[in-house]
Amino acid sequence: PMRHSDYVFSDAEKAQGYVLLCSHTAVTDLEIEAPQIGGAQDIPGQQIATRVKKIESLGEDMALLHLQTPRTKRLQFLAGQAVTLETANGAEADYPVASCPCDDRNLQFHVRRLPGNRFADYVFKKLKNGDIVALAGPKGEFTLNEESPRSLIFLAHGTGFAPVKSLIEHAMARDVAETLHLYWASGDGEHYLNNLCRSWTDALDNFHYTPLVAGAA
Repeated sequence: PMRHSDYVFSDAEKAQGYVLLCSHTAVTDLEIEAPQIGGAQDIPGQQIATRVKKIESLGEDMALLHLQTPRTKRLQFLAGQAVTLETANGAEADYPVASCPCDDRNLQFHVRRLPGNRFADYVFKKLKNGDIVALAGPKGEFTLNEESPRSLIFLAHGTGFAPVKSLIEHAMARDVAETLHLYWASGDGEHYLNNLCRSWTDALDNFHYTPLVAGAA
């Protein structure tokens, strides 16, 4: 080993000769086999006990829920997919992951306060940093075709921006398109991450953002 890591292998993995490539170096030629995910069908179902890292207000009735997985059990998912979240009171709800798969340990979700929604009500009134939120998934096939040479146009409405944000951040990280254009329709004053979208426009020559007011002529 070149350096210590606190990542823990199971006894079965140790018996099979597993090593951490980030902590070792090769002294002879070798071949590395790395299975690749070809689509949503290649990702196994997962159940993870995550912890609340932060709950950030994005407006009076909108919150950004930041969950963190254990270091040894990160979520495998594709940008645009969703998961089922369950709080301690037994409330369940499906939410698209609003963050990039490139950070598979830190997961973000956009939660809107809705009348009669037990999960959202618990998030706004009782959930706190350090609490456990059970996660199951991922699910869905609203994913990016990285093989397409076409420029990308994203259309989002309201909190439908959440999976689109994940797709955009993934496309940026992988540099998969020549240009990206986001159209986000929402109520007046309800583009809750408007500044983030504008910062992408300012920082990137190939990204364009058009906010639209839903219902406007």
